[in-house]
Amino acid sequence: MTWRELHDTWVAADSWGYDSLWLFDHFYPIFSDPDGPCHEGWTLLAALAHATRLARIGHLVTGNTYRNPCVLAKMAVSVDHISAGRLNLGLGAGWYELEHDSFGIEYPPIPRRLGALDESCRILKGMLRGERISLDGNHYRVRDAHAEPGPVQAGGPPLMIGGAGRKVLLRIVAEHADMWNSFGTPAQMKELIDVIRDHGDRLGRDTDAIEKSVALPLCYSTNSDRQTSACSTLARAYGLSPEQARERIMIGSKDECLEQVRSYLAVGVTHFIFLSFGPVLLDELQAFSEEVAPAARRL
Repeated sequence: MTWRELHDTWVAADSWGYDSLWLFDHFYPIFSDPDGPCHEGWTLLAALAHATRLARIGHLVTGNTYRNPCVLAKMAVSVDHISAGRLNLGLGAGWYELEHDSFGIEYPPIPRRLGALDESCRILKGMLRGERISLDGNHYRVRDAHAEPGPVQAGGPPLMIGGAGRKVLLRIVAEHADMWNSFGTPAQMKELIDVIRDHGDRLGRDTDAIEKSVALPLCYSTNSDRQTSACSTLARAYGLSPEQARERIMIGSKDECLEQVRSYLAVGVTHFIFLSFGPVLLDELQAFSEEVAPAARRL
């Protein structure tokens, strides 16, 4: 999307009552042509923070490998002030190797990326609580790092961690996250939530306090061609069959969408984030917000 298209979409969605609005944190358009146009995510978020008024905002999710966590903490504080305290700080281990190779950013193996994510969470949460943080870790060494001014939100913006790695990533979620996001069917999300709970039991943390969210495309339409296109697009993006893709889309009529909402609510998911893999269909977004969202909030 161009800057103006993105700006106008966010302003409209904000006015329609969407609870949260999200960007991704990539330097290339990862689901289409890597040579295509793509703005930098935190610069966009700062501008969109000023253009919106009600919805919470964030990235799904910031790549931890791209920025030093102390610098990211300062960026987050600035955007929290610009947004008047509406920032959710999304964070993930980083995964898109092409961007790292192209930009000359180190791309460590998975265990090292996860270790760095864990240390970043410790640094970020401390700085955003107003503490002076020192850490002599395996990945970061910081001395008396602090963020002044502090964030608008007491205790700092909620930390959302995205991912599904059961052994390590979800243990990091159980220890550090205020919010968690993943992608899957209700049954798959239940399995992952159970893993988070098991990690929390070992760590002594009640993980019911972590807000669980799912990312899925929206196809609020009963038109068969529109549904076929949505399923095919998601299938190509994630290597799924069209049938598998359909299970991971908010799709169909109002009643069909509400039934999907109920299925996710039953396993503990309470926040639905709609992905866009192509042109944003504003008529569907507006209709969903007016017809489905009010009923979903009453469930």
